[in-house]
Amino acid sequence: MKDLARVENWRGGNRLQGPLLRCNLNFEFWMRPWHNGGMRDESLNFLEALVNTPSPTGYETRGQRVWLDYVKAFADETFSDAYGNCVAVLNKGGSPKLMLAAHADEIAMGVNYIDPEGFIYVKKMGGIDPAITKAQRVIIHTRNGPVKGVVGNVAPHLTRQEEDRKLPKMHDLFIDIGVSSAKEAEKLVRVGDPITLNDEFELLRNDLAVARAFDNRIGTFAVAETLRLLQRSKGKLQAEICAVSNVQEEVGLLGARQIAYTLKPDVALVVDVTHATDFPTVNKAQHGNVKIGQGPTVTHGGCNHAEVVNRIEELAKAKNIPLQHEAISNTSGTDTDVIFWTRGGIPSALISLPNRYMHSPVEVVSLADLEKIPELMAAFALSLKKGEEFKVII
Repeated sequence: MKDLARVENWRGGNRLQGPLLRCNLNFEFWMRPWHNGGMRDESLNFLEALVNTPSPTGYETRGQRVWLDYVKAFADETFSDAYGNCVAVLNKGGSPKLMLAAHADEIAMGVNYIDPEGFIYVKKMGGIDPAITKAQRVIIHTRNGPVKGVVGNVAPHLTRQEEDRKLPKMHDLFIDIGVSSAKEAEKLVRVGDPITLNDEFELLRNDLAVARAFDNRIGTFAVAETLRLLQRSKGKLQAEICAVSNVQEEVGLLGARQIAYTLKPDVALVVDVTHATDFPTVNKAQHGNVKIGQGPTVTHGGCNHAEVVNRIEELAKAKNIPLQHEAISNTSGTDTDVIFWTRGGIPSALISLPNRYMHSPVEVVSLADLEKIPELMAAFALSLKKGEEFKVII
């Protein structure tokens, strides 16, 4: 019952007081032992709390509090900056300074217009897909608490021609919150309120899990778990570790720019999701061959520093951690793209978790794959020698 009490603290007590910050977690899940991959109960509890806490891009505060509450037990100090980027430091003053970074925000929508009948029209916040957002349940996050709604959908009986069923654009979507006028709606919501889909964490089968926002709560989870592993080996650490949960990746990699400039690390590892391509209709010749259950991926080229990638590959081999490989195009599409050119250039590398159905309410990942990422990053941190530098030309 001790673990359950801690979860309640995340959901509704202390700093997380209030209806907006409740995760509505399933009691039976918390009492059920985990047998499908070996993840420790406390870590799995943390992952579910993190994923279920709404963190729309630009409004990540609730999720960041969950993250900070967890990592403070493993850090020498924690802090946040003006826009909510959060940092947990271990072995302060060590050298080199290693930044472990992942973004906390999820794709979302925002209230844009309320029509005279009280229906709400939206703008997208990040790469949300209008076609799969129709007929979904949503939560509007207001100053006075959550407001439930549904994204309206016209029944096929009411569409006469094929062209009436064309793919919607974002401005076509409307939300019904059960009111009959703009005046009534405006008592509950206002323009600018963020909106998230009302879908939560579930175990699918074996070690596979499904949720709406693994992108990129799995990253902030992996960073936190790396800190936990390293705290147990603190006496062996030469490097200073800065674990980072940064904001606003989905709208331009913005938080990573801020915190990388502030911290000025000597080397950085970034964690994000990548597209699993092991399901029907995906062109592997175009998008590569990435499979769930075959381990995390490492990306080659571009922002990924060759010597940092080499070290990752060597450690994965030594630790028997399966590793898949990805090629880069012009950019990685992740925070790595902005961290590596900050100031005079920060040697960086991207480690990714295969994720089926990205940017949807049913993202699917392997928890066994996920657990390999903290193991790999902890090994990287422990491999660093005092004052070590990464250069492609020596």
